[in-house]
Amino acid sequence: MAESFYDLQGFLRYLEKNGELRRVPVEVDPELEITEIATRVVREKGPALFFERVKGADFPVAINLFGSERRIELALGRHPAEIGHWLLGLAERLNPPTFGNAWAQRSSLLPLLNMRVAGARRAPVQEVSEEPDLTRLPILKCWPEDGGRFFTFPLVLTTDPAGRRNLGIYRMQLFDPRTTGMHWQIQKGGRFHHWQAEQEGKPIEVAVALGGDPALMLSAAASLPESIDEVAFSGLLRGKPCPLIRAKTLSMKVPANAEFILEGVVQPAERRMEGPFGDHYGYYSRPAPFPVFHIKRVTRRRNAVYPATVVGKPPQEDKYIGDAVQEMVGPLMRLLRPELVSLWAYHEAGFHNLLVASVRVRYRREAIKTGLALLSESQLALTKCVILVDANVNSRDFDAVLKAIRRNFDPARDLTIIPRAPIDTLDFSSFRMHLGSKMIIDATSPVEEDLLPEESEGDEGQPSNSRPIVESLDPRIRRWQLIGGVMLVVKVSSGGREICEKLLRSGPPSGVKMVVAVSEDLDLQDREQLLWGIFTRFDPARDVVFAHSEMRGAMPIYHGPMGIDATFKEGYPAPLVMPEDVVSKVSRRWGEYFQ
Repeated sequence: MAESFYDLQGFLRYLEKNGELRRVPVEVDPELEITEIATRVVREKGPALFFERVKGADFPVAINLFGSERRIELALGRHPAEIGHWLLGLAERLNPPTFGNAWAQRSSLLPLLNMRVAGARRAPVQEVSEEPDLTRLPILKCWPEDGGRFFTFPLVLTTDPAGRRNLGIYRMQLFDPRTTGMHWQIQKGGRFHHWQAEQEGKPIEVAVALGGDPALMLSAAASLPESIDEVAFSGLLRGKPCPLIRAKTLSMKVPANAEFILEGVVQPAERRMEGPFGDHYGYYSRPAPFPVFHIKRVTRRRNAVYPATVVGKPPQEDKYIGDAVQEMVGPLMRLLRPELVSLWAYHEAGFHNLLVASVRVRYRREAIKTGLALLSESQLALTKCVILVDANVNSRDFDAVLKAIRRNFDPARDLTIIPRAPIDTLDFSSFRMHLGSKMIIDATSPVEEDLLPEESEGDEGQPSNSRPIVESLDPRIRRWQLIGGVMLVVKVSSGGREICEKLLRSGPPSGVKMVVAVSEDLDLQDREQLLWGIFTRFDPARDVVFAHSEMRGAMPIYHGPMGIDATFKEGYPAPLVMPEDVVSKVSRRWGEYFQ
């Protein structure tokens, strides 16, 4: 089915035909109102939305295109895991890369011929060519404290001096009718291309495609190795090469079937304050200087549709996009790390904050080697917390991961903290942009060492010694919950670190390996919210504590369970909250939207 999607509008028609798109005929406001509508629909596992009339804009908005597993499958024509397994299987069968192996796999290799670009004779995206006036576009303002409106789903195309392409999704704040910011984060392909041009003191050409067929949009979201062209990769997903045509004012070629193309340049050494903006961690990113995009020309379809998405506190549409990308490209990591069985980054923690790897351990401490290797691979290099489990543990099942921690993890032996490491641009937990710390928890079965005594399965989730009332230890403890028999989570009004240390010294319930202090805004019964609140709110080097620790030479020695102060700290950016008047407005108009 994916072969029939040559553009965004073809995909929209298909979604509507299959009951996966709802039209909203009444006028809506691009400032906050669309965000509140879309956020509710995502959480209700609802359809894609097509806003026909947007206040102050000349074009309709399509949003939540990929906000369900079914729509991801419709976009790709198959489950994304099938693509990942096929790519891995093909690579394994072609090893060693001999002519005989290639010939034997010739039928399987045919789809790879689509992993390229093709010239286009006709370009719907160039039906109209005009001077830039971005104020005509229905650019969203998603959250009340955002620094302004910004493009949420731009496909940003650049080339390096050698002509290698990169297609990525980078936030673009609207500054004026022909100028935007360019939020190129570290470890992103577009940022590397800009860095190369800037070293030579040269401007870099940039083309931004708004809208495209689903294969192109999902490829732009994929965390591919630097050497792989996302535009060419889209041909593999689509089943046909991506058609490109020469831009009107640039030397590069652009997607012929997009809805809009913004053509322009980013000058070297030019920066402008950008933000704050609500991001996919669920908080406001801090204002910071970023490059500036100067638009020379806009080309578009006559009846163009503006694509958008919303990022914020999970779950949002990026949950389904990120999981699909993992399904497609994650298995390829096994080519580099044969001991790796599976890998999963948790959307609840903003993906970069929690990664679980199932490892086939073949020699003593091999797992920690794998953890360190993962922290050096492409986008995985920005991961904050890596948990390593045995090959038979499902990396996607956090309850199974907790069982592995309870069974195997000894902080004195199995905890590695790496200070002063690069972290995601959006990670605020260290109070320093791009610099923080990382943590590796090795919960694989020890090799050539005695296993820790295993607790019985029947008492998981209940304290097994004489401390059933944790609140009595400190009046600041409001509620508590023992998760998986291994993680004691306490909701506190203040003093997270102090309370962690107090609980550790007094001795937590037997079997507990972690004591975690969280703030009062979290619901301990909501696993998604709990993982979000824990893993976005601590810096390992600063906020992990022990009842006792010592230094032996340059090596820290930890004693007993570990504590994590994951409370919301003074100086952290605010969590995203929609104003009550907007919430009330959307509730009042809900019947109008879907009449």
